[in-house]
Amino acid sequence: MLDLGAGTGHISAHLRRHGARVRAVELDTRFAQALRRRFAGDAGVSVIEADARSLTLPREPFRVVANLPFAGSGVILDRLLDPRGPLRRADLIVEWSAARKRCEVWPATARGVIAGAFFDLHVERRLPAACFEPPPSVDAAVLVAARRTIPRVRPDDAAAFEQFVRAGFSAPRLRDGLDGAVSPRRLRRLADQLAFPRDATPRSLDACQWAALFRELRAAVVSTGGWPLLRSSTSKT
Repeated sequence: MLDLGAGTGHISAHLRRHGARVRAVELDTRFAQALRRRFAGDAGVSVIEADARSLTLPREPFRVVANLPFAGSGVILDRLLDPRGPLRRADLIVEWSAARKRCEVWPATARGVIAGAFFDLHVERRLPAACFEPPPSVDAAVLVAARRTIPRVRPDDAAAFEQFVRAGFSAPRLRDGLDGAVSPRRLRRLADQLAFPRDATPRSLDACQWAALFRELRAAVVSTGGWPLLRSSTSKT
């Protein structure tokens, strides 16, 4: 079990009381030293002084329970929600707006669509700022990410799916973002088949429609022996 941004060790101690073996990750040297003192003699807790944004994640299946630092939580989430990674489940305290964007069904975001193909994401609880001491300037949420038993996209296609989604989000209209990957005529036919507008914006498709659209077009990839050249995009929406 990973506790990222372990701080004073409250979550790590709770996990230990329930029998979990914990890797407590903390960047601040003072907190890391205090964690070592608190769990001295407890072989079930290992303290790692490191930045969670660049930490080498376990290669074996693992879980995370953590109160993520609000600054940098997006980078940490992106790494945890790697479709090819071994994360099984994460229960994370994050900023309310960050949790809402990851889980929002509509309007969609590229990050939410990509993660949603492989993880079931939902907000378990809203945590008002008053729950914390000292209180932050914004409310928080418990964001749960559980790996899907049956993913919406084959794990072997994860890289192609991400490229496909980011290309779709690279232009205001879906037809422009996917220009070169699908003909306008076929896209209109798929819009009718999958029940989204023919002049759809990328945000107007939900995660299920994005996955279904990719699956419909994947057959062409197999038959042509390669993925069409898509417009590059640095968007992390």
